[in-house]
This record gives sequence, C-alpha cells and structure tokens, in this order.
Amino acid sequence: MPKPTQPSSLGLRSVLLLRGLSPQRLDDISRQCAWRRFEAGQTLIAREQGDRDLHMIVAGAVRVTSYSPGGRETSFRELQAGTSFGEMAAIDGRPRSADVIALRPGLLASLSPANFRTLLQQEWTVNERVLLQLTELARGLIDRVVDLSTLSVQQRVCLELVRLAQGAGGAGNEVRIAPAPKHADLAHLVSSYREQVTRELSALAKAGVLARQDGALVVRDLDRLKHMASRQVAH
Repeated sequence: MPKPTQPSSLGLRSVLLLRGLSPQRLDDISRQCAWRRFEAGQTLIAREQGDRDLHMIVAGAVRVTSYSPGGRETSFRELQAGTSFGEMAAIDGRPRSADVIALRPGLLASLSPANFRTLLQQEWTVNERVLLQLTELARGLIDRVVDLSTLSVQQRVCLELVRLAQGAGGAGNEVRIAPAPKHADLAHLVSSYREQVTRELSALAKAGVLARQDGALVVRDLDRLKHMASRQVAH
C-alpha cells in the first residue's frame, strides 16, 4: 500500500487543474487530500476496483494501461507530475476503466468524489480544465481506435516514433529520442507484440531511418518516417 504523508499545498501549485488558485484555497484543498507516496512498478489503480478518488500526481510518473483476458497489455497514455487521473470515476461513480501503474517513484494527492465535485462547483477554472481534459482524452481515444482499425503494425510503430520524436523537440530532419523507448513499451502503445516491434525497428534501422546512439534512438530521417506512417503497406 502507498505510504501516507503529511498534506502540503506547495506540491499542489504545480498541478495543472489547480493552477492559479490562491495559496489559501490550495491550503484548504491540501487538507482535504489523502497524500500517498508510491514506488516504481506499483499498481495505483486496478480496473473495476472500488476507488473513486481524483488522483493528482505531485511527483513521479504513471502509465494508464489495460490488460486483455489473455494478459496482453495495451497502454493508453503516460502521465507526468502536474497531471491528474481518475476524473471519470470521481464524476460518475462507476468502476475504473483501466489500470494505472507507477513508472517512477512519486507522490499522489487524492481528493474524494464529494470534495472533487464541490471543487468543480466552486471553481469554474478547474471545471473548465476538467472539461477540456476529458475532451482531449476522448479525441485521443477516437484517434487510437482509428489507428488500430486501419493501420498495419509497421505504420503504427512509425506513427508512434513520429509522436515521440515530435515530443522530444529539436529542429531539422534528425531527432534524438532519449532515452530510447523499450521495445515492450512500444508494443504496449501500438497494441502489438514485442517481437513484432523489434522486427519493425530492425527494418527501419537497415533502411537508414533509425539508429541507436549512446542509449538514445536517433531518427535520421523524420520526413521519411512520417511518409512510412501514412502510406499504404502491402500485405
């Protein structure tokens, strides 16, 4: 179980949902929260469990994922410090729809459904941010369904690498992704198997599109990678 810790409004200042609230308001919210430390690899939320709290990540990082009856994992998104999860169950009271696994040690501030709904009623800026966050989530899941339904494994791997490269920043047609993503993690993101992902990455390396360098994955030709993600692949 996560270890309890003392409330502190300092940690809440970096939480996006609460940004701009007064120090006094943050103090009030911090006293309403349950504060818990967690370790890497720990399951913070299990699908269908009774927890309904809103969880704010004060430190650390987590992965939102789901497992098929056969044990195959599909990852939906990774969340960093300053973000939150659990809004849907806190609002509608229904069971969790996914598992949340800690990627790095960190700290959670958890708000009960009743306190969360009161916050939404009293603070329009928080309410608006939750609406925008849920809208973004819905759009992302629609895109994900379309990708899984219409793209080959090769295209999905290329598309995920494009997303990682764009997130890494940098200018020009060569982008460094550090650290290099693990093959198993990529497989979870594209709803495939590690062996398939390994084959696709090897093919991209042979084609001169990718290279490994000092623990990083270097995209040597981002334009070509984008083209491969969008083109029709013969089967």
